[in-house]
Amino acid sequence: MEEGNHSGVTEFILSGLTDRPELQVPLFVLFLLIYVITLVGNGGMILLITIDPRLHTPMYFFLRNLSFCDLCYSTVIAPTMLQNFLISKRSISYTACTVQIFLFVSFSDIECLLLAAMAYDRYVAICNPLLYRVIMSRGRCNQLVAACYAGGLVDAMILTCFTFQLSFCRSNVIDYFCCDIPPLLALSCSDTHINEILMFASMCYIVVSSFVIILLSYVCIITAILRVRSAEGRRKAFSTCACHLITVVMLHGTILFIYFRPTSSYSLTTDKVASVFYTAVIPMLNPLIYSLRNTEVKHALNKARNKLHSNLWCYSNKLSLGSC
Repeated sequence: MEEGNHSGVTEFILSGLTDRPELQVPLFVLFLLIYVITLVGNGGMILLITIDPRLHTPMYFFLRNLSFCDLCYSTVIAPTMLQNFLISKRSISYTACTVQIFLFVSFSDIECLLLAAMAYDRYVAICNPLLYRVIMSRGRCNQLVAACYAGGLVDAMILTCFTFQLSFCRSNVIDYFCCDIPPLLALSCSDTHINEILMFASMCYIVVSSFVIILLSYVCIITAILRVRSAEGRRKAFSTCACHLITVVMLHGTILFIYFRPTSSYSLTTDKVASVFYTAVIPMLNPLIYSLRNTEVKHALNKARNKLHSNLWCYSNKLSLGSC
């Protein structure tokens, strides 16, 4: 057997969400539907923000990047999950597992950091409205997004490299529906203390720090809103932050539940359900939340729909009359 850091392991076997045969097809249909909604919702949000000039503002610039991350990290997981519902041998190659972990950690980290950047944007907009366009200039927005991507990619590179320096000689069966670092550490026969320290440092660096930035931003935002005398002004200010807060609570709440709950309450089934919510459901819900609760997005959607109807009507007339 070929020796190396991975002790000859060339593939891993994913146990999936369940081993009950009667559930495979229904779960395939369910998650295919979720994935299609995710693709259409996030792809539509990216397109809408790109084509509508009224949405060319810092808030929607960050939202477009958030939709891109949702699209990417859902795509990293969903195809493998869907395939494994329909085949008996749920294998993934060593290389594919490495790439999947790197991309998933990257886009997960980037999303957390983007939510912190969006909180800072809302803080500036509400607490320093007169200086908003100066502070949140195009250059500043590009710098913040670049920092989010750089932070996520560097963190993912470190964690992935250290994970695949381990030897896997106990088994090649990952009791999970995708490649993830904690299940791989459980398979290793090497000392994993450094990896565990790096994972904890990563959680503090990405999740906890972004959560603290968001929390401090919203403390300042709520304080500023409560000083507004007009009830309509307070309602409008809260409305602009509601979508972002819902996304923050869903994402950070799930991550904190998965990684920071007491070990005595650990359950693999619960962990799988929470991870599915994190990797599949949240990316599907984000564009729905921002489109249903955001007035500007709803206006842009109505405008795009009316323009589409007008173009279709014009095209139909052109076919029947030869002119428009």
